Amino acid sequence: MNKLILVYNPRSSHYLQVKKDVVDKLRGLKGWMIGKYEVVDTDVDDNAKRLAKVLEDGNLVIAAGGDGTANIALNGIMLSGREGVRLGVLGYGNFNDTARTFGKPNVEEIIKGEAVETWPLECKINGKHWRYGMCYFTIGMFAEACEVFDNPKTRKSLRKGKKSIFYSIRVLASWWFKERKKHTFMPEFSLGNSSEEYVASNGASDYMAVNGKTVAKMMKGGKYCLQKDAFLSATGRMTKFWPLIVMMARSILKRIPGTESDYDKLVFRKPAKMMFQAEGEYKMIPDVSMVEIKKSAKPLLVIMK
Repeated sequence: MNKLILVYNPRSSHYLQVKKDVVDKLRGLKGWMIGKYEVVDTDVDDNAKRLAKVLEDGNLVIAAGGDGTANIALNGIMLSGREGVRLGVLGYGNFNDTARTFGKPNVEEIIKGEAVETWPLECKINGKHWRYGMCYFTIGMFAEACEVFDNPKTRKSLRKGKKSIFYSIRVLASWWFKERKKHTFMPEFSLGNSSEEYVASNGASDYMAVNGKTVAKMMKGGKYCLQKDAFLSATGRMTKFWPLIVMMARSILKRIPGTESDYDKLVFRKPAKMMFQAEGEYKMIPDVSMVEIKKSAKPLLVIMK
């Protein structure tokens, strides 16, 4: 019998809709053994390790929730080492970048669909694996800005239905004007590639590696996840008003300004504490001296529309 594992977060602001559209619907699914993984209130990495322990070869994993839930499912599968595990993502979050990258399939399309090989990004910090990410990694100011969506007032507004992109932009703009001059988001660093050529950061406040269709719903990237050896690499000084406006305008109307890369290595002049983000899930990490971004060594099987 086929086995399906549903990954969901009962504390999410959209859980009632997930229960109605997905949890209740799967109860009557014939020919499948249904298992559930409830996201626990710890972090992405702990949940991914817990999920990895329950996966078996050939499982179908469906993540129903926001990008954080999808990121847990992705990392759980990659860490499990199991063969033939497929992933489908149903977007019930504020941005749903992962679901957008996969074409936003519905439950029926995921269950009946054929899987394709995708290539997530892998981030290593100080030479050690940190996390996989399907859509993007950011370091610096953009990553720190994600904290604003965990503010109790903001989360309450999101639960009440303020889910438009304009509300999100207003919240982020308010945060930016208050925080942009308070500290250095990224210390001095040099950015190298697979040919070992290094370029100074020139005061950049942000680094971004993009592998998916969108970043924060509005910024355009590209489906680099279908390529084994390429992603979009970008740095920027987003603490300055006009550079930020130009960068955002280009990102929304055309594509995030950057260059294609197969390997990025950030080397910092002095070890420092920095905020990292993968698909909206952020973490402050101390004593960072080196960061490496590349494609995963093994592909991930994904149901795409």
